[in-house]
Amino acid sequence: MSGVLVSGGILAGITWGLGLIGGHGAGLFFGMMFILPWWCLQAFEAYLPIPKGQLNTLKIAWSHAHDIRYLGGLFLLTALTDFYIILVNPEYHLAVFCSKPTGILGSLAKAQSPLLHIAIGYGFLRLRPWSFFVYLTYSCFGLLNAIVNFTCFGFGRIRTVFFISLIAFTAYVIWRKHCFIEKH
Repeated sequence: MSGVLVSGGILAGITWGLGLIGGHGAGLFFGMMFILPWWCLQAFEAYLPIPKGQLNTLKIAWSHAHDIRYLGGLFLLTALTDFYIILVNPEYHLAVFCSKPTGILGSLAKAQSPLLHIAIGYGFLRLRPWSFFVYLTYSCFGLLNAIVNFTCFGFGRIRTVFFISLIAFTAYVIWRKHCFIEKH
């Protein structure tokens, strides 16, 4: 129990510090990437009939691809966030390959993000092989779009975090691709 409190305190302190240094977004990003998985692991360990410690819990979670399912949950959360941003900022136009389409094309450009996040999130939660390929296609589009937008618009804090995190997520998902199994 004391290990849980100590590690939780350390993570909360890092989150608070990042929030002071990089703003609320940096703290929130760290929380989503580290504190939420840590909390989910604690809940999973409490769910196990006879928990035998954190290391055993990690092995069980890893062997059942709960990390990929967690990413699926993050995709669903991101879809909700995207929908919210679209609804409260209808005048915002998404940058797609150095252009900011308006009208119907602009609406379609904005709508593709939450819709694909829902599809990928659902597929990751169910460990469906098609979701791996949809994710790879979407991440390739995202990387190319980010590179082109860097050349047109230059450095941007959100664009940079998106680019770096997309590379890290894609490498991780490719590394864990064997988790996506065909259900018969």
